[in-house]
Amino acid sequence: MTLRIACLGDSLTRAQFSVDYLEPLRRRHPPGDAQLARFGVNGDFAYNLLQRLDGVVANPPDVITVLIGTNDARASVAGHPVEQVMKRKRLPQRPSAGWFQECLGAVVTRLRAETDATLGLLSLPVLSQRLDGAAAQASQAYSRMIAEVADTNKVAYLPLHERQIEDLRRADAPPIPYREATPAAVAGVLLQRAVLRRSLDSISQRRGLVLTTDHVHQNSRGAAHIAEVIDAGLLARVT
Repeated sequence: MTLRIACLGDSLTRAQFSVDYLEPLRRRHPPGDAQLARFGVNGDFAYNLLQRLDGVVANPPDVITVLIGTNDARASVAGHPVEQVMKRKRLPQRPSAGWFQECLGAVVTRLRAETDATLGLLSLPVLSQRLDGAAAQASQAYSRMIAEVADTNKVAYLPLHERQIEDLRRADAPPIPYREATPAAVAGVLLQRAVLRRSLDSISQRRGLVLTTDHVHQNSRGAAHIAEVIDAGLLARVT
């Protein structure tokens, strides 16, 4: 029997700027055992995800993973262009921690009410390698909120943030300060790939980054963490 898995999220799930974590997740299972569907939209907040659940519940899968909140967390860091983002993503109010929890809780409530899927919420990838910096602290704080939503709703919590913190410390990663992944910066990564033929992993290495290309989007090592926590924390329960 093929296990149907829907992966919900933002650009990390869309995998246009990140290494695709669906591929290592698929490779962890024999061919035909897992059918993965991608529901990732660049720049999405938890609010945006809440607005587009119709496509998921219309054909309910067996398993649903939710990796959302990175953009909510980034919006809490000083220097983030919040007004521009609000306009681009059509947000009806200014992003906040309370609104994030409210929207994520509503996502879980609807998915539980309208599907019989096994549901797992991932904590966030670490923002920045400077673990005492504002960006990394924001990703930690929002990950704690995700854990609270998972606990309140009795769904699986998948500790991606914790796994990545552990890996960064084990690798003795240089504490490179966070830099905002602006549209221009993301375009620069795409340019390096298209013109200079550099892989995302090569770009990471050149910048001294262990898990990401730009403190936000994942390289192969970061994507592998996502696949691992989904497989070990959720799929192992249903296969």
